Amino acid sequence: MTNICSSCVLRILLRRYPSNVKQPLFPNSNLISNSLLHLNQKNVCDAYAFGLVKLLHTTEISRTFWERDPRSGYPSTVEIPSKTQLIRNGIKELKKEIQLWKEEVKEKLESDPVVIYRPDELDIFWQFGPPEELSKWVTSSDSDHNQGFSTCELTISRAGKGLFQGNLCVDPPKDGKVKRAGYCNMRSIRAKKSFHRESFHDWQMYTHLVMRVRGDGRPYILNISTAGYFDLFWNDIYSYALYTRGGPYWQISKIPFSKFFLASKGRIQDKQAPITLDRISHFGISLGDKVNGPFRLEIDYIGLEYDPGHTETFAYEMYKVPKYVAAT
Repeated sequence: MTNICSSCVLRILLRRYPSNVKQPLFPNSNLISNSLLHLNQKNVCDAYAFGLVKLLHTTEISRTFWERDPRSGYPSTVEIPSKTQLIRNGIKELKKEIQLWKEEVKEKLESDPVVIYRPDELDIFWQFGPPEELSKWVTSSDSDHNQGFSTCELTISRAGKGLFQGNLCVDPPKDGKVKRAGYCNMRSIRAKKSFHRESFHDWQMYTHLVMRVRGDGRPYILNISTAGYFDLFWNDIYSYALYTRGGPYWQISKIPFSKFFLASKGRIQDKQAPITLDRISHFGISLGDKVNGPFRLEIDYIGLEYDPGHTETFAYEMYKVPKYVAAT
């Protein structure tokens, strides 16, 4: 441990503790005698750090880089039922989960994966139309956590397609904490196997994401989440822009997976890497163009396509810089 300037230490201690306090700061410390731990001592710097780090921390999070949950501290709005209700719900779902487990075992024993994909053939992954398809998606906005006034919903349009609509408000609440606001998001639920075991979508045989949408002229963001096992990768999201034309006509957007760039918690990362298409946990669409007003995005389907003529693996060139340069 290194010595600390006595004037700096005394300034920190006197700011946190009154100068007339004569009790020791660390009465149980085995490193330093209690005579050195009074505020009126002149040789505080000779006590090394003596746990001074604890005095500099103002929150529990600053003591470690480990995160407790994937929500990054945001409280959950889902009400947890009682144990009795959980048992009843489990019994109701048992038959369905056993059937899913049987299909998984059968597929594993057959070992007949799809190894040949037809070029330029569209495989629809999400088809919006039946009302039960809406249960595969969740919507969120800044108003859900009292950090703004935006609202959104996912419903069925008059044409029988999925309709992501709402109102975007960029005015932050006047609470002195939130500085920026204005986002709406829709996201698919986590891919799961039988008995609610977490799983991933495997898209590694495809090269393009294909969507048939009818928008309002506003730019949206497509998010592909590849949440990993460790908390360091919980918020890894690959994003790309979806530009809509507006008007009464539908548009088909075909976006290569090689164009998606890596971001985490809203910040584009300096070190980029191709998306891991065999570990897709969520897919989402976000709006945050900093323009107040209503929005409307109608979605027919979201599909995947294999194009053998597309040989690009990653669209962004990376280069090495010396280690002493920041953010490398």
